[in-house]
Amino acid sequence: MRKLKNEELPRLDVDGFKKAEKTPIVIVLDNIRSLNNIGSVFRTADAFLIEKIYLCGITATPPHKDIRKTALGATESVTWEHRKSTLEIIEEYNSKGYETIAIEQAERATMLNELEVNTSKKYVLVFGNEVKGVDQAVVDICSKVVEIPQFGTKHSLNISVSAGVAIWDVWRKITA
Repeated sequence: MRKLKNEELPRLDVDGFKKAEKTPIVIVLDNIRSLNNIGSVFRTADAFLIEKIYLCGITATPPHKDIRKTALGATESVTWEHRKSTLEIIEEYNSKGYETIAIEQAERATMLNELEVNTSKKYVLVFGNEVKGVDQAVVDICSKVVEIPQFGTKHSLNISVSAGVAIWDVWRKITA
Protein backbone atom coordinates (compact mmCIF):
# COMPACT_ATOMS: atom_id res chain seq x y z
CA MET A 1 0.00 0.00 0.00
CA ARG A 2 1.11 3.51 -0.81
CA LYS A 3 0.32 6.44 1.44
CA LEU A 4 -1.79 9.08 -0.26
CA LYS A 5 -0.53 12.61 -0.70
CA ASN A 6 -2.70 15.46 0.59
CA GLU A 7 -3.60 16.52 -2.96
CA GLU A 8 -4.96 13.01 -3.60
CA LEU A 9 -7.43 13.19 -0.72
CA PRO A 10 -10.97 14.27 -1.62
CA ARG A 11 -11.30 17.29 0.67
CA LEU A 12 -13.42 20.41 0.55
CA ASP A 13 -11.99 23.90 0.46
CA VAL A 14 -13.33 26.42 3.01
CA ASP A 15 -16.02 27.69 0.63
CA GLY A 16 -17.08 24.11 -0.14
CA PHE A 17 -17.23 23.34 3.57
CA LYS A 18 -19.44 26.38 4.21
CA LYS A 19 -21.86 25.27 1.48
CA ALA A 20 -21.89 21.56 2.39
CA GLU A 21 -24.77 19.98 4.28
CA LYS A 22 -23.71 19.73 7.91
CA THR A 23 -23.97 16.86 10.32
CA PRO A 24 -26.77 17.70 12.80
CA ILE A 25 -24.36 18.03 15.72
CA VAL A 26 -23.52 21.19 17.69
CA ILE A 27 -20.51 21.20 20.01
CA VAL A 28 -20.45 23.20 23.25
CA LEU A 29 -17.15 23.72 25.07
CA ASP A 30 -17.88 24.61 28.70
CA ASN A 31 -14.97 26.56 30.23
CA ILE A 32 -12.09 24.83 28.45
CA ARG A 33 -8.69 26.15 29.59
CA SER A 34 -6.31 24.62 27.04
CA LEU A 35 -5.98 26.47 23.76
CA ASN A 36 -4.55 23.33 22.18
CA ASN A 37 -7.66 21.37 23.21
CA ILE A 38 -9.87 24.05 21.67
CA GLY A 39 -7.93 23.90 18.40
CA SER A 40 -8.11 20.11 18.34
CA VAL A 41 -11.89 20.19 18.76
CA PHE A 42 -12.12 22.62 15.82
CA ARG A 43 -10.12 20.22 13.68
CA THR A 44 -12.35 17.28 14.64
CA ALA A 45 -15.46 19.39 13.98
CA ASP A 46 -14.13 20.17 10.51
CA ALA A 47 -13.47 16.48 9.81
CA PHE A 48 -17.10 15.54 10.54
CA LEU A 49 -18.87 18.60 9.06
CA ILE A 50 -20.18 19.73 12.45
CA GLU A 51 -22.92 22.38 12.37
CA LYS A 52 -21.40 24.78 14.93
CA ILE A 53 -19.13 25.15 17.96
CA TYR A 54 -19.99 27.29 20.97
CA LEU A 55 -17.06 28.50 23.07
CA CYS A 56 -18.45 29.28 26.52
CA GLY A 57 -17.28 31.05 29.64
CA ILE A 58 -13.47 31.17 29.91
CA THR A 59 -13.00 29.17 26.69
CA ALA A 60 -10.67 31.19 24.47
CA THR A 61 -11.65 32.21 20.94
CA PRO A 62 -9.82 32.47 17.64
CA PRO A 63 -7.67 34.04 16.45
CA HIS A 64 -4.97 32.81 18.80
CA LYS A 65 -1.67 31.20 17.80
CA ASP A 66 -2.12 28.21 20.14
CA ILE A 67 -5.62 27.49 18.83
CA ARG A 68 -4.40 27.97 15.26
CA LYS A 69 -1.48 25.56 15.85
CA THR A 70 -3.78 22.57 16.45
CA ALA A 71 -6.83 23.69 14.43
CA LEU A 72 -4.77 23.92 11.21
CA GLY A 73 -7.26 26.30 9.60
CA ALA A 74 -10.46 24.73 10.92
CA THR A 75 -11.35 27.99 12.69
CA GLU A 76 -11.94 29.37 9.19
CA SER A 77 -14.24 26.56 8.06
CA VAL A 78 -16.28 25.66 11.18
CA THR A 79 -18.91 28.15 12.31
CA TRP A 80 -18.34 29.22 15.91
CA GLU A 81 -19.63 31.66 18.46
CA HIS A 82 -18.56 32.73 21.93
CA ARG A 83 -21.20 32.89 24.64
CA LYS A 84 -20.78 33.71 28.30
CA SER A 85 -23.38 31.21 29.54
CA THR A 86 -23.42 27.52 28.69
CA LEU A 87 -26.77 27.23 30.49
CA GLU A 88 -28.43 29.70 28.12
CA ILE A 89 -27.23 27.77 25.06
CA ILE A 90 -28.50 24.46 26.42
CA GLU A 91 -31.87 26.01 27.29
CA GLU A 92 -32.04 27.50 23.78
CA TYR A 93 -31.29 24.17 22.08
CA ASN A 94 -33.63 22.25 24.40
CA SER A 95 -36.42 24.61 23.27
CA LYS A 96 -35.52 23.91 19.62
CA GLY A 97 -35.96 20.17 20.18
CA TYR A 98 -32.30 19.18 20.05
CA GLU A 99 -31.13 16.26 22.16
CA THR A 100 -28.64 17.88 24.55
CA ILE A 101 -25.98 15.50 25.84
CA ALA A 102 -23.38 16.20 28.51
CA ILE A 103 -20.32 14.00 28.03
CA GLU A 104 -19.60 13.32 31.67
CA GLN A 105 -19.28 10.67 34.38
CA ALA A 106 -22.52 10.73 36.36
CA GLU A 107 -25.03 8.52 38.11
CA ARG A 108 -27.24 6.71 35.62
CA ALA A 109 -25.20 7.94 32.65
CA THR A 110 -25.65 6.06 29.39
CA MET A 111 -22.44 4.46 28.15
CA LEU A 112 -21.46 5.87 24.76
CA ASN A 113 -21.43 2.42 23.14
CA GLU A 114 -25.07 1.97 24.32
CA LEU A 115 -26.28 5.39 23.15
CA GLU A 116 -29.10 5.08 20.65
CA VAL A 117 -29.23 7.85 18.08
CA ASN A 118 -32.40 8.87 16.26
CA THR A 119 -31.39 9.94 12.73
CA SER A 120 -34.30 12.39 12.57
CA LYS A 121 -33.02 14.34 15.62
CA LYS A 122 -30.32 16.95 16.05
CA TYR A 123 -27.75 16.76 18.83
CA VAL A 124 -25.74 19.04 21.10
CA LEU A 125 -22.64 17.51 22.70
CA VAL A 126 -21.31 19.35 25.75
CA PHE A 127 -17.69 18.93 26.85
CA GLY A 128 -16.44 20.36 30.12
CA ASN A 129 -13.44 21.85 31.83
CA GLU A 130 -10.29 19.73 31.98
CA VAL A 131 -10.41 19.50 35.79
CA LYS A 132 -14.03 20.09 36.85
CA GLY A 133 -15.85 18.61 33.84
CA VAL A 134 -19.25 19.84 32.70
CA ASP A 135 -20.78 22.19 35.27
CA GLN A 136 -23.43 20.42 37.38
CA ALA A 137 -26.08 23.04 36.53
CA VAL A 138 -25.51 22.23 32.83
CA VAL A 139 -25.67 18.48 33.47
CA ASP A 140 -28.99 19.06 35.26
CA ILE A 141 -30.70 20.57 32.20
CA CYS A 142 -29.23 18.30 29.50
CA SER A 143 -31.53 15.66 28.02
CA LYS A 144 -28.94 12.97 28.70
CA VAL A 145 -25.56 12.31 30.20
CA VAL A 146 -23.26 10.02 28.26
CA GLU A 147 -20.09 8.48 29.62
CA ILE A 148 -17.20 7.15 27.55
CA PRO A 149 -16.35 3.72 28.98
CA GLN A 150 -12.82 3.46 30.39
CA PHE A 151 -11.05 0.42 31.77
CA GLY A 152 -7.61 1.56 33.01
CA THR A 153 -6.39 3.41 36.08
CA LYS A 154 -7.11 7.01 35.00
CA HIS A 155 -10.37 8.75 35.81
CA SER A 156 -10.79 10.72 32.60
CA LEU A 157 -9.70 11.33 29.04
CA ASN A 158 -8.28 14.56 27.66
CA ILE A 159 -11.10 16.85 26.44
CA SER A 160 -9.93 16.73 22.83
CA VAL A 161 -9.77 12.92 22.94
CA SER A 162 -13.24 12.75 24.52
CA ALA A 163 -14.57 15.04 21.80
CA GLY A 164 -13.00 12.93 19.06
CA VAL A 165 -14.40 9.68 20.45
CA ALA A 166 -17.90 11.04 21.11
CA ILE A 167 -18.21 12.98 17.85
CA TRP A 168 -17.04 9.97 15.84
CA ASP A 169 -19.51 7.66 17.58
CA VAL A 170 -22.53 9.95 17.21
CA TRP A 171 -21.57 10.83 13.60
CA ARG A 172 -21.22 7.11 12.75
CA LYS A 173 -24.66 6.34 14.22
CA ILE A 174 -26.31 9.30 12.45
CA THR A 175 -24.82 8.45 9.04
CA ALA A 176 -25.19 4.65 9.30
